[in-house]
Amino acid sequence: MEILNPAGTTSIGLKTLEKTVMRNKGQVSLKIGLPRERTNDETRICLTPSGASILVANGHEVFVEAKAGEQAHFSDQAYADAGAQIAHGARELYQRSEVIAKVAPPDKEEIAMMRDQAILISALHLGSANERMYHQLYDKNITGIGFEFIQDADGSYPIVRMLHEITGSLAIQIASHYLESFHEGQGILLGGISGVPPATVVILGAGIIGEYAARTALGYGAQVFVLDNNLTALRHLENALDRRIVTAMANQQYLSNSLKFADVVIGAVMEEGDKAPCWVTEPMVAQMKAGSVIVDTVIDQGGCLSTSRATTHSNPTYRMHDVVHYCVPNMPARVARTGTYALNNVLVPYLMDIGDAGGIHGALWTSIALRNGTYLYKKHLAKKMLHQMVKLPYRDIEMLIASGV
Repeated sequence: MEILNPAGTTSIGLKTLEKTVMRNKGQVSLKIGLPRERTNDETRICLTPSGASILVANGHEVFVEAKAGEQAHFSDQAYADAGAQIAHGARELYQRSEVIAKVAPPDKEEIAMMRDQAILISALHLGSANERMYHQLYDKNITGIGFEFIQDADGSYPIVRMLHEITGSLAIQIASHYLESFHEGQGILLGGISGVPPATVVILGAGIIGEYAARTALGYGAQVFVLDNNLTALRHLENALDRRIVTAMANQQYLSNSLKFADVVIGAVMEEGDKAPCWVTEPMVAQMKAGSVIVDTVIDQGGCLSTSRATTHSNPTYRMHDVVHYCVPNMPARVARTGTYALNNVLVPYLMDIGDAGGIHGALWTSIALRNGTYLYKKHLAKKMLHQMVKLPYRDIEMLIASGV
């Protein structure tokens, strides 16, 4: 760049331009609550102490229910040192907070404790949708933002993606565990050894879960097959993994044949923001090897195998047709600390956006991701697929924002 100096000559270089940083006049201070999860086996929390410190430094108040971060190995003292306030009980936490950030969907007692017109940011677990929950949130005029719906302008689902990366990697670890003899599996090593072939892993779905499951299975040394009905997704995955996997279209013939020789089946078929499609019938499962393992990673969206039913971390498996089924909805809770960091990295900027925009109405104008993520606003459902499940008034989110109802 050419710069004209006081003597009238030019010189080559850069000159810094300084200006005062101005605070957004519409910015508001939020009261953000992090409750202790009441759902069985849910070990995560939405924000780390460092995430809380960023929000506090930007003028927001953060309330953390006592021991809420304990299972993710974040102490109350760590949150207090970060500037958060410790609430000694759920009722105190909910009554002091206007924004609730939690991992699992709220139960009826939690909703009853919420302030009217509060903002709730959480997962929904669409496969086990509770109609009563939506009616309770509607009655309290809650603004609901669902992890499953938050979608950026580029079409990506940032929270879903990060949790699916964890889930895909975990699925293979879990499958390897249940293949072992002491867990009534086939007693085989996933990667095999010299002179002994590896296990065969069949992955249903070439999305993020499928990709990370394939990467991890290849790392173990397994033979990996991936099936999908999206040829573009299969091509992308083949190229990303340097053609070290075998791909096939997920038609009835290939599905049936692949399940016959599979040692492990990873169910990873899903449609973003909707229930998972069911690809595998019970007769297909019945023809699988005795002691083989199914890990249905999308059971929280309804599951993609007809024999899948939701289990828990404390009782994670059952056998059907002599096949081990692992169908835990909140798999990332097995790695609570990693899962918490993943949620924190995505949620802190969104919470900042709400404050910077002067509240939720302004944030929905300016943030495409939050707008896409909103399923309940101003006593209207904002997602048509939920309207088909829950009989409550529906209106498109853009219409709701523009009308100012």
